[in-house]
Amino acid sequence: MTSWVPRFGTSGKPRYLEIADAIERDASSGVLTAGAQLPPQRRLADVLGLDFTTISRAYTEAQSRGLVESHVGRGTFVRARPGAVGPVADPRRAREQDLAMNLPPEPEDPALLAAMRQGLETVSANLVALLRYQSTVGSEMDRSAALSWLSMRGMVPNLDRIAVTPGAHATMMAVLQTLAAPGDTILCEAITYPGIRAIAARAGLELIGLPSDGAGILPDALADGIKTHRPKALYLNPTLHNPTTLTIPAARRMEIAETLRRYRLPLIEDDAYGFVQPNAPAPFATLLPELTWHITGLAKCIGAGLRLAFTIAPDSRSAFQLAQTLRVANVMASPIAMALVTRWIEDGTADRICRFIRAESAARQDIAGRLLQGFEFASDRHAFNLWLKLPEGIGRAEVMGRMNGRGIGLMPSDAFTVSGAPDDHLRICLGGPITREGLHSGLSFLGNSLNEGTWIG
Repeated sequence: MTSWVPRFGTSGKPRYLEIADAIERDASSGVLTAGAQLPPQRRLADVLGLDFTTISRAYTEAQSRGLVESHVGRGTFVRARPGAVGPVADPRRAREQDLAMNLPPEPEDPALLAAMRQGLETVSANLVALLRYQSTVGSEMDRSAALSWLSMRGMVPNLDRIAVTPGAHATMMAVLQTLAAPGDTILCEAITYPGIRAIAARAGLELIGLPSDGAGILPDALADGIKTHRPKALYLNPTLHNPTTLTIPAARRMEIAETLRRYRLPLIEDDAYGFVQPNAPAPFATLLPELTWHITGLAKCIGAGLRLAFTIAPDSRSAFQLAQTLRVANVMASPIAMALVTRWIEDGTADRICRFIRAESAARQDIAGRLLQGFEFASDRHAFNLWLKLPEGIGRAEVMGRMNGRGIGLMPSDAFTVSGAPDDHLRICLGGPITREGLHSGLSFLGNSLNEGTWIG
């Protein structure tokens, strides 16, 4: 709401009082919602052609009336009106969480939350229409918003190759059903995302893990795997890989793309964290568009509860096949969720959420780096997790048992290992509803206990 401009009447009052009156009037009518951020004082002064001191007096007057509250370094925000009836959070909803998942940190900033709620209010104006059956792959309006979002990472496919799909999992299942049949083989990293393991098992597909180095899967190993196993596709999670946090650098992506092109092998690019990593290398969808099924899930960069993904098929025919498969299994993604995301993309809220997630993840990685200093782990400044190697003599089950109830999601290496015996690694999730203080407490307990070589407390 930083674009708000007061409307002046003919009261003859001093301008600073008219501005305070306008704030009160618009807050009462709902034009300014609780938590909305007012324009910075100098910007409003420029827009109105007034002195800065006039705007400062107006904001001070509004604050004295209890209409706004100011925070140094953040701005001035509209306060909830005393006695105003508004949405009341249900504590039963607040308790719902799944610590087995790699969760992004949750926003708490009043201005951002107000913008998110404003999006819901706007969408509600079309509520009845959004309860209808609609296109399997999203309306043209929603796919255009998806294209706008994807273009921020250099992806500008034709609209007929884009589908708004019901989450990355459903999309991967549909893509695999399009590409493979039970008994076929899919290549992936030797340590890979548990979701693709579960999906492949349900579809009757065999996963073959490929060896990697510090830059990702080895191109020579990929070529050998293609010749040996005759796979139907390669699955990769190339940016902030779950769980190792590795991002495949641009040079290795080029080598992998060239190998796939040589053998005409399709790629399923699970780009769940592509928007979380600032300045991430170009997606495979821009390097190998004719063979890449690109899936930008919104769970990590906006919110998992949306259950949406933006998917790019290699061509329009493939997009049609994907739509037919999705229609059978899912009918469509939620039009309400699609409309909300489209609104957030158009008004900039989606980008604000993503920026918050990046900044807060970096702050939490700093906390983890300090408290777990001296232990061996892989991490990235913008990842939601770290990949901790346990000291010799301490087992995965022991750590998970002792950490139970501390609000930190832990997952053992068993869930990620495609073949062979898993080693003693744990994925430690730093996001979700836990606060920085709670994270600090939990990681302090973990670090102190591992240092002592025993579990206490």
